[in-house]
Amino acid sequence: MQNNTIRWVIALATFSIIGIFVTQMYWVRKAFDLKEKQFNQSVNIALRKVGEQLAKLNEVALNPKIVNQASSNYFVVNVNTAIDANSLEHLLQIEFDKINLELDYEYGIYDCSSNQMVYGKYISADRSKTQKPSSDLPAWKEYTYYFVILFPNKSTYLLGQMDIWLFSSLVLLIVVIFFSYSLFVILKQKRLSEIQRDFINNMTHEFKTPISTIALSADLISNPKIITKPDSLLNYANIIKTQNTRLKNQIEKVLQMAMMEKAKLQLNLEKLNLITLTQEVIKNFNLEDKAKIIFNCHLEEDKCNFMADKVHFTNIVYNLLDNAIKYVADDKTPEITINIRYNIINYNTKGLIFSIKDNGIGIDKKHQKRIFEKFYRVPTGNIHNVKGFGLGLNYVQHIIKAHHWKIRLESELGKGSNFMIVGINDCQA
Repeated sequence: MQNNTIRWVIALATFSIIGIFVTQMYWVRKAFDLKEKQFNQSVNIALRKVGEQLAKLNEVALNPKIVNQASSNYFVVNVNTAIDANSLEHLLQIEFDKINLELDYEYGIYDCSSNQMVYGKYISADRSKTQKPSSDLPAWKEYTYYFVILFPNKSTYLLGQMDIWLFSSLVLLIVVIFFSYSLFVILKQKRLSEIQRDFINNMTHEFKTPISTIALSADLISNPKIITKPDSLLNYANIIKTQNTRLKNQIEKVLQMAMMEKAKLQLNLEKLNLITLTQEVIKNFNLEDKAKIIFNCHLEEDKCNFMADKVHFTNIVYNLLDNAIKYVADDKTPEITINIRYNIINYNTKGLIFSIKDNGIGIDKKHQKRIFEKFYRVPTGNIHNVKGFGLGLNYVQHIIKAHHWKIRLESELGKGSNFMIVGINDCQA
């Protein structure tokens, strides 16, 4: 599927989901408002009947509007007469039972002589529970004799009456989560497919060159006339050996990553001398190109021993040097500066800082966070001779983490890169 098609599918699907979600929220709100309106009407009718019965008991006349809703869950009932708490509570229970109101409520009675609520009680829908009434029921200055009703859990009660709407909203939420997960999987699979295609292409090109070179050299060696030219024979033999080593290293790199995925990495730790090991790698690194590479070494310690896996650490140094040489502009001579210093790396903890700095093309900041990802390769601009699988730095990061060290990168586009391995411990000068 092409990128534009995927973008359109994602955009339309996202728009549809958002539209459905907004519509669902709109109708849930409408349903809640309707439930609230029905609740308010039922409570108004019940409280009006209670007020009329209290007025009838005391033989007083009522105003046309005896029930006022001060807020969404607070009602004021004007009765124009003294109120008996027991009679009020009894009448409230009767009228609320008629409308099947199974909801906690609290009532308070206003005393005009003291200008405050003199009596209140919390009535629970579960008769076995008791709770103290609220002490901050607000007064209503417009009336003289009245009582108030507060429904503290009104919103929760109304939501409980909307089970079908809540269920449909839950189903919609699950659909949105499933869609998001499916979208994530699709994009991940697409990216893996692209990575797999790039890896196969890179591997094909990477293996094709040494195989072709070996085949060509073998054909030349098989020529009977080559026996009379021992220098050429030795040269072709060295070419075959070099290309065979290159091919072996590439295969080994792929196998190493496969092994690290299948099982936990096992390190064979031994005491090594960092300076000696680094010098050995430099000495044996691309012998045929040695004259074209400038190495600058700044080593502060004569003896610097540390605990590490020799094979894996050698591969780390090789990979970093290999990248430093490959990612250099065609018109420049690779110049690599190696620093080994003993310094404070974390609070009062001392350790080794091993860095490899090059004069290459550098890495843009937008790529620096991804360079340690498997198969990821930074675009190289006008440098077209850079080959590889995108496994080197990922392997380096795995080995460094296994040793409980850290790797840092300082790089600026056009000004080279500096890879630093921080926290190499057990250093003994």
